[in-house]
Formats: sequence, C-alpha cells, structure tokens
Amino acid sequence: MTDSSLPRSLLFVCGRNAVRSPVAERLARHLLPPSTFIASAGVQLGEADPFVDVVLAEEGFEPQERRSRTLDELEDDYFDLIVTLSPEAHHAALDMTRTLASEVEYWPTVDPTATQGSREQVLDAYRDMRDRLKARIRERFGLETGKIGNE
Repeated sequence: MTDSSLPRSLLFVCGRNAVRSPVAERLARHLLPPSTFIASAGVQLGEADPFVDVVLAEEGFEPQERRSRTLDELEDDYFDLIVTLSPEAHHAALDMTRTLASEVEYWPTVDPTATQGSREQVLDAYRDMRDRLKARIRERFGLETGKIGNE
C-alpha cells in the first residue's frame, strides 16, 4: 500500500480509552508512516491499565505516560477513518460523524479486562487482543507481516 492510499488521519475508539484503543494507536504509530496522524479516544474516561504496558513492552515499546481522553476532548473531530473497537464506541462514532465525510469501521475486539484467572491467564488475554489488533492493522493497510517493535 502506498502512502497516498493510507488515511491522512486515523482515530481508534473504544469504551474507556484505557486498553484497546491505546494499544491500537501505539501499534499503528509504529506500523504506519509518520505522515499519518493517529489518535485514540474513549466514549468515557478510563484509568491507565498496567497490563497494557506489559504487553507492549513485549513488543519492544517503552512505557508511555498517557491520560485517557474522551471523544468530547478531541481537538478536532474530523478523521479520514475512525476505527471502533466496541459496540458503544461504534454507536458514538456513527452519531459523531452523521454530518462528516469520515469513514467508520467496526473491528469487534474483546475487552481483556473481563478475563478472570491467574496473572498469566489475564496477560494471555491482553496478548491475544494485542496480536489480533496488530494483524488487523497489517491486513487493513496492506502491510507486510512480521514482528514489530525491535524488528
């Protein structure tokens, strides 16, 4: 895929901007060219989740200080492509874009915070979410497969 066929601006949205959308944002920032503006937001505010840093560190990403933000807090509400990762995010994005020419895509993504069990079982759920998002980003934008991070 050429740079000209990629969206110029891309927004990932989930319920609380704490797990799924921040992971998708970090992965996309690494995989897509710097000319693509990439952001994430939630329908509601969430709290930072330490498991996010763990599974991103496994891919070579440094931990980042970040604050959850809502769709209402975005400085600009126009994006070429809005990717929603939860049903509530999808409904909010469709409502937000009724008068905009933004494309909205729904990528159903399981929320790993609902996983019960040992720390390793919970981390496995986060890893699965991360790996599925990585594969979906690569597939959607026609990128080569392979490990990201410290390639």
